[in-house]
Amino acid sequence: MLAAMVAYGLWGLLPLFFRLLHHVDPVEIVTQRILWSLLLIAAILAARKSLPAFLAAMRDRRLVVPLAGSALMIGINWLTYVWAVNDDHVVAASLGYFLNPLVNVTLGVLVLKERLRRGQMLAIGVATIGVAILAASALTTLWISLALAFSFAFYGLLRKLTPVAPMTGLGVETLLLAPLAIAYLFWKADHGGIGFGQDISTSALLILSGAVTTVPLVLFAVAAQRLPMATLGLMQYLAPTLQFLCGLLLGEKLSMGQMASFGLIWIGLILFAGDGIAAARRNRQATT
Repeated sequence: MLAAMVAYGLWGLLPLFFRLLHHVDPVEIVTQRILWSLLLIAAILAARKSLPAFLAAMRDRRLVVPLAGSALMIGINWLTYVWAVNDDHVVAASLGYFLNPLVNVTLGVLVLKERLRRGQMLAIGVATIGVAILAASALTTLWISLALAFSFAFYGLLRKLTPVAPMTGLGVETLLLAPLAIAYLFWKADHGGIGFGQDISTSALLILSGAVTTVPLVLFAVAAQRLPMATLGLMQYLAPTLQFLCGLLLGEKLSMGQMASFGLIWIGLILFAGDGIAAARRNRQATT
């Protein structure tokens, strides 16, 4: 639970970080994220003496195939998100992550056969109405929201179903993406140059993007393997709420429909939390 809260909190503040790199091509930002993340992950694996497990995972086709799928999903998610933030669509990006928990819940029920309590279904129903209103208020940018929602939902599902340690799995994903990242940077260098090396601050931020990427993903992977998809899905409203506030801070406008939808979403969250507290009390009483 703590890992999920910290991961979503860090993701919620990412718009402020990526706005500092608004002058860099979004694709280059993503490729730099991949390569600096890979270096950081390799160092952590070496420090933890986990490189043998990483190499074993790379040789296991049963792990590499689903991790290739999750790498594709997270690559799509990163590229869409960075472009949206730097093109003044932070609120649309936050809508994507408001939609994502509902997709997570649906996948949990349909694929993992998880069951929802009546209170949880009521909470999800109220939140769904809120998200529907939010979507209707932003039709022109809805594709951004849908791409973010579905790519991250399937990423979470693939990671939950793949029996690999969080850091090892993330290392495999980034290594699979690294050749594409390197190829793009070589191409970009021959077609106008790359942002890395232009000045100290830009280079430092691109290097820091590795840590900004790795830390919340590892925490999310830990949470995804230990929490039910329904719980994980509803907790994820923390990240888009912070992203939404970042969008307002960065000067984006908010319609009346969007304001009404956020009220419904938070009512849903309160209902969900209340149901969880009541269920925990019932379980404690049953065991005493």
